[in-house]
Amino acid sequence: MTILGHRAPLTAQIGMIVVVVYLLTALIGPWFAPYGQSQSVGDTWAPSSAHMWLGGDQIGRDMLTRLIYGARTTIGIAAACTIISFFIGATLGFTAAVLGSWVDTLLSRLVDVIMSIPQLILALIVLGVFGSSIPVLILTIAIIDSTKVFRLARALGMNIAVLDYVEVARMRGEGLWWIIRSEVLPNASAPLLSEFGLRFCFNFLFVAALSFLGIGVQPPYADWGGMVRENAAAINFGLLAPLYPAIAIASLTVGVNLVVDWLLSIDARPSGAQAEM
Repeated sequence: MTILGHRAPLTAQIGMIVVVVYLLTALIGPWFAPYGQSQSVGDTWAPSSAHMWLGGDQIGRDMLTRLIYGARTTIGIAAACTIISFFIGATLGFTAAVLGSWVDTLLSRLVDVIMSIPQLILALIVLGVFGSSIPVLILTIAIIDSTKVFRLARALGMNIAVLDYVEVARMRGEGLWWIIRSEVLPNASAPLLSEFGLRFCFNFLFVAALSFLGIGVQPPYADWGGMVRENAAAINFGLLAPLYPAIAIASLTVGVNLVVDWLLSIDARPSGAQAEM
């Protein structure tokens, strides 16, 4: 398996397979789910059977169906958070780097203030005030996470903004957005792509953690973190119900990290000209 002229090692190929399987499950899985995500079809923590392959949950819903729907909810929210956070963080970070002066100072101090508050505590405050609806959840996590993206984008942008071709663009009279879109962003895309995978993992785990605490995705929507919390008592009876969503969370996180590690190794690898020197 080759991407951008680089052959992926075995670990990265395994990670890609895991990610693709979960993405397909999130995209098309609910169409093939045996039951509705809120439909009770058996007894409480029913054992595995022909019509309930992974058994039932705490109120008799099919665990396999809940896992499938939970993939769409958890992965979808994490992906939306990451995309929005990168749009906000990268835009403001590059703007601060290119303009400098008081714009850079103002945005940097604002980000410092937000980052000074622990991430979980800030999310608890915001969600406690505005509620735990999915739009509020996505926007809250995206804004919190955008501070990390801002830091990276600003650092990359400051290194690029002083290069000759950017100065030439300024002398030609090109505007701020043209410089960011045509000069800065293309030369910062590789580290940003790697960071996107890492931020997705953090957001994915953060969504699951908030749901586990009961302030994330609310019923009747299925969510892997919430499923762990709802079925935690089954451990006392030697049942596997809470382990299925926990394994899903862990395996997707590991899969994404395997791919990101490979992308980071490509980004850090010297070019052919440098290698010959």
